[in-house]
Amino acid sequence: MRHALTAIMAAASLSSVAHGQTKAGTPAAAAPQPNAIATTIAKDMDGLMTLYRDLHANPELSEQETATAAKLARRLKAMKFDVTDRVGGTGVVAVLKNGSGPVLLIRADMDALPVTEQTGLEFASKVKAKTADGTETGVMHACGHDTHMTAFIETARLLSSMKDQWKGTLVMILQPAEEVGRGARLMLEDGLYTRFPRPTHAIAFHDAANLEAGKIGYTPGFALANVDSVDLLVRGTGGHGAYPQTTRDPIVLGARIVTSLQTLVSREQDPFDPAVVTVGSFMGGAKHNVIPDDAKLLLTVRSYSDQTREKLIHGIERIARGEAIAAGISDDRMPVVSVKDEFTPSTYNPPVFANQMADVLKAHFPAGTVTETKPSMAGEDFGRYYRADKSINSFIFWVGGVPADQMAKAEAGEITLPSLHSPFWAPEADKVIATASEAMTVLAMNILKRN
Repeated sequence: MRHALTAIMAAASLSSVAHGQTKAGTPAAAAPQPNAIATTIAKDMDGLMTLYRDLHANPELSEQETATAAKLARRLKAMKFDVTDRVGGTGVVAVLKNGSGPVLLIRADMDALPVTEQTGLEFASKVKAKTADGTETGVMHACGHDTHMTAFIETARLLSSMKDQWKGTLVMILQPAEEVGRGARLMLEDGLYTRFPRPTHAIAFHDAANLEAGKIGYTPGFALANVDSVDLLVRGTGGHGAYPQTTRDPIVLGARIVTSLQTLVSREQDPFDPAVVTVGSFMGGAKHNVIPDDAKLLLTVRSYSDQTREKLIHGIERIARGEAIAAGISDDRMPVVSVKDEFTPSTYNPPVFANQMADVLKAHFPAGTVTETKPSMAGEDFGRYYRADKSINSFIFWVGGVPADQMAKAEAGEITLPSLHSPFWAPEADKVIATASEAMTVLAMNILKRN
């Protein structure tokens, strides 16, 4: 393996290989051979799938990832990483120094979601837990973080076994609480950049529910969005439903606010600067003939730039107050807008570095494996590591998880694919793990190359 990988690295381009079977009628001699990294991952796959199934069957909610962190920390220690646990709560930092050179941060997220699994997998999660507000719920890795962690462990194992072929420092982190937008911030606040080597580069991947399994997507520039959760308390004066003239109806006022909020995007936002304002919940009243005092709206607000984010939040406050004034609400009963402590900042791939990394991947994988993808309005707090130090070269990419036959049926309009966070999301895990492990190892070897 060592001789073959040295030859690959010396070629600079990390020559293209094929991972599929030889097509019928193709002479055996013409079939391209797997490269050393892919061959090693294939040999490790049984063990990796055992780890994946264990992680999938035993998920833990955000900021509760103690058992997950412990079992993965043990593996990193066995690879001779210098491991520190309980960073930012349940986070793990594993450092491997290998001479002078770049400092590469590689991240995987550990938390699962409050979702009751309905995939029908033999190893489906049956875990139940309580959320921070005390609600009992099923728990599931409905966002694929189990594939992230498994590929992370294989990447660590590959790189630790090839120390003679790279130079620099690895800082591999297992991050808590990505799903609530706090994990990266908590680790940074706990000294990630001061207690440990400060990264010059940072990479991560996320599985994708809209790409064929084993395909890789990347987006230069803004890749994922700012995400804010906004609570809007609409206050009125309640009373009997038969005598609405004696009330100031918060239900009607809330409905007017919902309608007017649509203009923030449709009439105030530059069409070339995407934004989303969605009212996901409207709660008010408990009886048919009672007008309540209050109603509550729950919003998700998404943007890319910080300027647009601020504009949207101020716009929500302005519209809510303006509609309340029009409805005759007194000053002491104006709506209350609260931005929750769940802010996930946008994730930005510096374009020059993103295209460099994409070129490395395109040179390594078969033609058509790696493609540029559109930005997403989903959130991912990996962007905080770059925001904390914009001298860092940062790159997050997608690895598809949709089985090829399912993708073909979806493209033909025969089925609808489950999304990330769906109780039905079951990625083709072996392909996600193999592709991601290979891609992250190839990128790391390029960043930490000896010459």
